[in-house]
Amino acid sequence: MQKGAPKLLMLIMRVTIFLTLTVIVLGAYTRLSDAGLGCPDWPGCYGKITVPSDVLAVTEANLQFPERALEADKAWIEMIHRYFAGTLGVLILVLFILAFLKRQYPTTPVRLPMILLLLVIFQAALGMWTVTMNLQPLIVMGHLLGGFSILALLTLLYLRLTSQPITGGDAGAKPHFKLSLVALTVLILQIALGGWLAANYAAPHCNGLPLCSYAQPFSFSSVFQLPLEHSNYEFGVLSQQARMSIHLLHRIWALVTCIVLALVMWRIYSHAYSQKIKSCTVSVLVALFCQIALGLAVVHFHFPLGVALAHNLMAAILLLTMVRLCYYLKVST
Repeated sequence: MQKGAPKLLMLIMRVTIFLTLTVIVLGAYTRLSDAGLGCPDWPGCYGKITVPSDVLAVTEANLQFPERALEADKAWIEMIHRYFAGTLGVLILVLFILAFLKRQYPTTPVRLPMILLLLVIFQAALGMWTVTMNLQPLIVMGHLLGGFSILALLTLLYLRLTSQPITGGDAGAKPHFKLSLVALTVLILQIALGGWLAANYAAPHCNGLPLCSYAQPFSFSSVFQLPLEHSNYEFGVLSQQARMSIHLLHRIWALVTCIVLALVMWRIYSHAYSQKIKSCTVSVLVALFCQIALGLAVVHFHFPLGVALAHNLMAAILLLTMVRLCYYLKVST
């Protein structure tokens, strides 16, 4: 840990990063359980802080929202996600306050915690719009990317507070910082495509490996359709061809991502002098291999919930490892 970083701040940082990963998994579980509209209002659930449980409260809830009868299981999934997300927001607020109060420490940044606070506020707004706009795909994808962005910035903040500079730098790794940013951009695009796939309920619409078993042709123009005219987007509104094309594009870009990350990691590893940079590249490759295996397993076993959740979690871990590598390449220059 860098000298001067407050211990309380570091403890909250670790808890916040772990909680962010938890919220990402809970968000995926909410989507995959079709519980995104388990509570049709926001921030409460049928006007309550908790899910209505007694007979009178359930009757009132069903009268208040006759178009969406209360399903307690789905409502609890949604509310647990909100409780954890709300706790995350409070912790990020505490991080900002502590960073502001400890700003006299040279190793305590204030700008990054401020960006995180603004981002989590916007993320809360996206969560509200996800419900009030009935799972509009663009909002759902934005909400997913918001969670991953919070994780990336928290990782960056943690590294700034804890990492030690590489002694003497790493002359071999210096020229590859921009190349690592290219790899990071390719990965972010793949995560965004995964979010678009999930938002449009396109996962089960492309069976078979390596290509879809459906006979319909791939249509690139249908991938980025923005269905804005519908009142409810639950379970998806796009055509079979569009959803198959979204899924297939996610697979194609996954192959591009694998090739780019593998080549970039090999190049950085072969030119780096420091063990720290080399270990970072190995971490990326291990996470990449696990993500490939999980992606194949999701399709082969016909989209089991547990494997799909692990696929979402591993995407977050892969992003975390890439951010770590980019950071160390940056500070070594």
